[in-house]
Amino acid sequence: MMASVWQYILAGVVVGAIYALIAAGFVLIYQVTGLINFAQGEFAMIGAMTAASLAGAGMPTLAAAGIAVVAAAVTGALCYLLAIRPARAATGVTLIFITLGLDVALRGLGLFVWGTNPLSLNAFSGGTAVTIFGGVLPPQALWVLLTDVLVFGALYLFFRHTYTGTAVRAAVANPPIASTFGIPLRTFAFWSFVVAAAIGGLGGVVIAPITSATFDMGLTFGLAGFVAAVLGGLESLPGALVGGFVLGIIVKVAGGLLSTGWEDGVGFFILVLVLVLRPQGLLGRAVRRA
Repeated sequence: MMASVWQYILAGVVVGAIYALIAAGFVLIYQVTGLINFAQGEFAMIGAMTAASLAGAGMPTLAAAGIAVVAAAVTGALCYLLAIRPARAATGVTLIFITLGLDVALRGLGLFVWGTNPLSLNAFSGGTAVTIFGGVLPPQALWVLLTDVLVFGALYLFFRHTYTGTAVRAAVANPPIASTFGIPLRTFAFWSFVVAAAIGGLGGVVIAPITSATFDMGLTFGLAGFVAAVLGGLESLPGALVGGFVLGIIVKVAGGLLSTGWEDGVGFFILVLVLVLRPQGLLGRAVRRA
């Protein structure tokens, strides 16, 4: 019994690492713009499907992965320029509905381009399964965890040790004053969408060899990423990391001990519980927007 629970925990760590990447995209856009982008999960779908289709056409896996991340980033840029920026004067509720529309549109685009059949992507490297205290992880899981380390490490260094990162933090803390001092808020908003989309696309690429790629995978990852972001705190990047892992482990343990049908239900139960008991999340704190 304990061996099975440990295996579920390891599976939760891997899935939680992807949830954390999707959650990071939610947090990044929310920090800069105050907007919750419900299309974030679709960037993972675009990354996964693009990489799988290019690799299936004969392109080396890592090259296909790189192009897929760029494709996701370009999609994020287009979403901002064509849908979000023209409506920036609209209310927050209107903008949320716009992101929901983008979610549906991107999923429909995925269905039109790739169809309903799952696509497979080879693992980034060969080798045997990794054994950890009796539990087993596929070699691709190490790439997933390494991606989390690199992405969150890069975001930490950017926000804490670069002039631009400091400017972004100043803009988030007080947008009117930041604008008065010439900090380009619209430019930051644009790049927040691009970087969030690239992170989401990267998450889709690294998980595709484990789960395969489907046109509707973005819905599942998007909802889970949103729950993870709320759980950790929508204004906290470390919270996105913690929330992703906590959610992944709880969901996989519940699914393994009870039934896989419980996984989505447990996730939404956690969302409601956090919103009622601690709406700022595990590591979040109230943010004042002038």
